[in-house]
Amino acid sequence: MQPISPFHLAIPVDDIPTNRSFYREVIGCEEGRSSDHWVDFNFFGHQLVIHYKDPEPGAELHTNPVDGKAVPVPHFGVVLSMEQFEALSNRLKEQEIEFIIEPYIRFQGEVGEQATMFFSDPAGNALEFKAFKNIDQLFAK
Repeated sequence: MQPISPFHLAIPVDDIPTNRSFYREVIGCEEGRSSDHWVDFNFFGHQLVIHYKDPEPGAELHTNPVDGKAVPVPHFGVVLSMEQFEALSNRLKEQEIEFIIEPYIRFQGEVGEQATMFFSDPAGNALEFKAFKNIDQLFAK
């Protein structure tokens, strides 16, 4: 697989200090540039920016069924190595993060076997982190 260019993703948050702490302390992202209304993070080699946005009243989580689970849509995240996935999973459990979908192995024994987990940041943005047993099967059918 060829090297991947870093992506840039800007997401809305309703509280800069709380979400700044979450991405820095809970996820372990290094902080970059910032202002009163936004903060850059090194999100596993990618650029994630949290931007202040007034909360939307009544906004509810939408899900789609995948593998017998209610997967939140939209969501974002990163494909990690199995070692990174386990370390992050353990870190989240130690910090008593509430999972939308607890860490588990999806498609066990099949093409595309992967570990996955879903949780939300304090602003309600859904995140998925995953790790493939064989990274060469990232796009396999």
